[in-house]
Amino acid sequence: MFYREAGDFKTSYTDDNQTFPIKFDRYRYYFVLFVAFCVIPFIVNDYWANAVLLPFLIYSIAAIGLNILVGYCGQVSLGTGGFMAVGAYAVYKLMTAFPEVNVFFHVLLAGGITAIVGVLFGLPSLRIKGFYLAVATLAAQFFLVWLFNKVPWFYNYSASGQISSPERTVFGYAVTGPHASAWTTYLFCLVFVTICAIIARNLTRGSVGRKWMAIRDMDIAAEIIGVDPLRSKLSAFAVSSFFIGVSGALFFSVYLGAVEVGEAFGINKSFLVLFMIIIGGLGSIFGSFAGAAFLVLLPVLLKNVLVSGLGWPTDLAAHLEFMIVGGLIITFLIAEPHGLAQLWRVAKEKLRLWPFPH
Repeated sequence: MFYREAGDFKTSYTDDNQTFPIKFDRYRYYFVLFVAFCVIPFIVNDYWANAVLLPFLIYSIAAIGLNILVGYCGQVSLGTGGFMAVGAYAVYKLMTAFPEVNVFFHVLLAGGITAIVGVLFGLPSLRIKGFYLAVATLAAQFFLVWLFNKVPWFYNYSASGQISSPERTVFGYAVTGPHASAWTTYLFCLVFVTICAIIARNLTRGSVGRKWMAIRDMDIAAEIIGVDPLRSKLSAFAVSSFFIGVSGALFFSVYLGAVEVGEAFGINKSFLVLFMIIIGGLGSIFGSFAGAAFLVLLPVLLKNVLVSGLGWPTDLAAHLEFMIVGGLIITFLIAEPHGLAQLWRVAKEKLRLWPFPH
């Protein structure tokens, strides 16, 4: 009854074309941002930051990046874990080589380096697509993990082969290293999530996003009407890899603090992010957040309810998680290919018409 467009007038094309044209939507998202920036930092603790909030924020960036490539441009990729590793090792080399530079810029530069690598591995998309492109990106995943394992320069010739994040501060507060507090790491990641979401939302709504979707729907027809497939596909790989590189840099430097590439950025990481956008919804920024939230909260929920509450063995709860995720993927692919985002859209449309008949 309160979710209505009646009385919500637009007096210019700019107002009518804004990201959230309905006033209630704008206020709702302003409220969410207010709570995220001004309330949660004062109440967050180490458990909630490390178990829920940081993984959710970081995986949301990775899911947005992969959704741009797969959901908006239609280019299948299984190399997300490898590109996250590029971001992680790039930020590590930058942090150790230029300690005087703010870590915020290191993360952005790591995303830029990952974008360059993504464009290089996206070149085969000009000749192949579908299953063959998926295999090519899968090869990139294995090659990048092998490269970071075998070349000692990437991990500064450490005897263990492991990289550790040095302590860095922003405005005098530690955001990486052992002395970083929960609220500083949370806010640091939240700033990147907000920036990436705004950029992705505007890109996908503009001419660039329309070109990506034209390539996704029918690349030959898109080329006939004037869309350059070379520029469109490579720009999708570049933007997608940038977001994924930023998420990998944050995953290493802020969340884990120390990683070994084979364990932290293996093929399982690629499939995890892919499952997020399938469950959340392909071609939807909100779906990226919904899928990341679901797959981050599900293990925490199962652990607290089944293991801590009912006393189930940990391995049984982990196997149940695989069964639930697999069943949901099959269900969404068959019954609702657009995932949780479409269910949210349908619920909003019903709310706009309620209590009148549909």
